Amino acid sequence: MKQPKLPVYFFPLIIIALSFFVIGFGVGINGIMVPILESTFSLSKGASYLILTATFSAFLLFGAPSGQVVKKYGYKKSLVAALLIMSLGVLMFIPSALLSPSISGFYLFLAASFVGGIGNTLLQTAINPYVTICGPTEKAAQRMCLMGIMNQSAWYLGPVFLSLFIDVKQPELDQAAVPFGLAGGIIALFALIMIFVSLPEVKAEGESESQETEDEDIIEANRKKSVWHFPHLIMGMVALFLYVGVETLPMASVIDFAKSIGMESPVQYAAFGPLGMITGYIVSIFVLQLIPQNRALVIFLSIALATSVIMAFLPPQIAIYCLSGLGFAHSIMWGAIWALTITRLGKFTKPGAALMVVAIVGGAALPLLFGLLLDAFKTGATATPADFRMAYLIFIPCYLYILFYAVFGHKIGSKRA
Repeated sequence: MKQPKLPVYFFPLIIIALSFFVIGFGVGINGIMVPILESTFSLSKGASYLILTATFSAFLLFGAPSGQVVKKYGYKKSLVAALLIMSLGVLMFIPSALLSPSISGFYLFLAASFVGGIGNTLLQTAINPYVTICGPTEKAAQRMCLMGIMNQSAWYLGPVFLSLFIDVKQPELDQAAVPFGLAGGIIALFALIMIFVSLPEVKAEGESESQETEDEDIIEANRKKSVWHFPHLIMGMVALFLYVGVETLPMASVIDFAKSIGMESPVQYAAFGPLGMITGYIVSIFVLQLIPQNRALVIFLSIALATSVIMAFLPPQIAIYCLSGLGFAHSIMWGAIWALTITRLGKFTKPGAALMVVAIVGGAALPLLFGLLLDAFKTGATATPADFRMAYLIFIPCYLYILFYAVFGHKIGSKRA
């Protein structure tokens, strides 16, 4: 089936780009909440990273059901519902803050993060395959890079916005009502506007059994009985699980790392990862004009591996800048992994996308493991810069697996391999 040309989808892609902005803003706020909650509730490192675990664990529980929602109600209605749920999660931070420093306030923060995570799950299930389908598959990573610029800009602006109202070094959460109220209200307004916006439904090649296709992989896919019968999908889920973990970790931990080094204004270091990624997205758009997305993925993974090894041996005041280099290397990974995995699924495209969204729980697992590693490495009351650099070695095995998938794993099961 011949795909419609990209200009047909120009306006819908703008709407989806704004949705990526909302996702980045929400996750960015969660990142800055890690040191704030640690200070307010006197938490261990492992416990403070539970706020990210609460957010991303929703992907594990609601990823598959979200796929059914998108399949039944379509992309637009699912997107509106997702935004409203995310707005509710942000607004729930207000009573959570008012209960601090009581530990019950911390538990309510976790509940609010989980609710926001449910909305994020549904939103991701809808918008990622939408971007992949809206245009030629071989250019999907490029479109994802454009979406990523919006996402990472918001990831940086989230902490900056919150820091205008709350001092990270000496946080007073009773001041949180205004920023969380504004953020929740804006997301809800966007959801209401979306009701009146035209967002066409799109289908992947072979997704509708009435469509004709000559692609042997799609024909074979539509003969299968279960979404679990695609080896490249299962391996792609693992790759995305690890990728989301390594993408989230630098942005969630950089403020903490800066504080351990003794840097002034640690919040400003929240820009490192997003600025690196935005730079990478811009470079990737041009790189993908010259080489295939799987080959570009290998190049950027090599940069990430080299950076991970180097930062373990650099002085901490220099090593912290490597987090921006990792952000640069990460820029192409999300879009390329999605593009390599979601293709060749035929009628299983939406269920396959839902399983990919489940894999986003890696954003909960790896930061939590990182926090536990910090607790294990530290010998004093707080983690030292050396402890952070040791814990950051968790990046290396993750990148090695994604590299395997980019070179070999995505080809498994394809007749064109």
